[in-house]
Amino acid sequence: MALGRRRREEQELWVSTTDLPKSPGHVFYQKLNRLLADAGFDPFLEELCRPFYAEHVGRPGIPPGVYFRMLLVGYFEGIGTQRGIAWRCSDSLSLRDFLGLAATEDSPEHSSLTRIRERLPLDVHVAVFQFVLQIAAEKKLLKGKTVAVDATTLEANAAMKSIVRRDTGEDWKEYLRRLMLEEGLIEEQDQPNDEELRRFDKQRKNKKVSNDEWMSSTDPDSRITKMKDGTTHLAYKAEHVVDLETDLIVGVEVTHADHADTETLVDSVMQAQVHLQAVGVEQRIEEVAADKGYHAAATLELCDALNLRTYIPEAKRTHPLRWTDKPPEYQRAVYNNRRRTRRDKGRRLQRTRSELVERTFAHLCETGGARRTWLCGVKKISKRWLIHAAARNLGMILRELFGLGTARALQAAGGLALRVHLAWLIAMLCHRYRHSFDALFESRAPYVRLSPSPSKQLSISRSSTGC
Repeated sequence: MALGRRRREEQELWVSTTDLPKSPGHVFYQKLNRLLADAGFDPFLEELCRPFYAEHVGRPGIPPGVYFRMLLVGYFEGIGTQRGIAWRCSDSLSLRDFLGLAATEDSPEHSSLTRIRERLPLDVHVAVFQFVLQIAAEKKLLKGKTVAVDATTLEANAAMKSIVRRDTGEDWKEYLRRLMLEEGLIEEQDQPNDEELRRFDKQRKNKKVSNDEWMSSTDPDSRITKMKDGTTHLAYKAEHVVDLETDLIVGVEVTHADHADTETLVDSVMQAQVHLQAVGVEQRIEEVAADKGYHAAATLELCDALNLRTYIPEAKRTHPLRWTDKPPEYQRAVYNNRRRTRRDKGRRLQRTRSELVERTFAHLCETGGARRTWLCGVKKISKRWLIHAAARNLGMILRELFGLGTARALQAAGGLALRVHLAWLIAMLCHRYRHSFDALFESRAPYVRLSPSPSKQLSISRSSTGC
């Protein structure tokens, strides 16, 4: 075989389509395309998005199926930004085949994804999320009787340096200068430098920053909150309602980060019930499990009024509860929840909740690349998060039908199978040639000996010849 040489960069005026490179495709994306095609994904999207496009006016736009498939790629490939999604789809032949692009057709740019997202309202993205739940219901993978609720924080695309006062519009430096002026440390014409401002800010008291007084100038919907790692950032709150019997996400809500868990529990569960009714699931949600951050007497009483049995543990208190200033319904709801939580079923639901709900956040935020959002506004983030959750549900459906839930899991499964095969081969060789190994160790007896220590470690002793 002769040595191949890399071709120099040169411009070709004409290339036949038969000479263009073709991809054999990716097994996972082929299975996913087949699942979507059997469910009628593209005709459903085209009919759903038709009212938001002009009839017979202008050039044809990007098909909705391509737009939503590119958002699915963002989850399966772990890409959080639209620029990264657009680059990955244009660079991969298998992803171009998944999108249904011709060999001579360009993949959509990131700006096209932005325009389509702004064109399509939130209801369209909710319908796509429900469409995936419909597939799960048809495959008998959706129950909906017992659900679990939990929330996490999403880092916003805004820095703490961008916060301004809600009343005056001052940024942090202008605010510090005004405080120094009010205390008489500087004159009206003085302009302190950054070092003086930092020294004054370090020495002053009452430096807490409240969402009632401050807001981000670049993302007004974001809120100042403490993240999971203890740092303070501008963030949003994402809440999941998970079916504990099937591990599917049946409800998704993105709200402001300063909304308490007790305020959003019932709304999230009711929204999940709407999704289940929309896909034809007759089973009503009857049991709700959550962590102790959701425990509040008013929330438990509202759940009882809606015929929801709650399993929410109480936080440890140093004093007993007082019911003199509260309605009797609150006391009844708290005691009923306490009795249910202390049962074996309540403990089992808490263990299942902590496993399954946290797994959904790990899939979407960590491996899905959505811990930090690159969009601004609750509605925009809700659109992206709904499709992200729908992609996760598609992965769970494919895991049940195909055995693998992501494209990268196919590589991990292949590596695991190879390691298992090698381990089995080594074990068989050791068993077959054990007599030869014993003779080898006997011949090296002056140099290899077992240590008399209880740990039975193998110690090597060097001879005088340096062997």
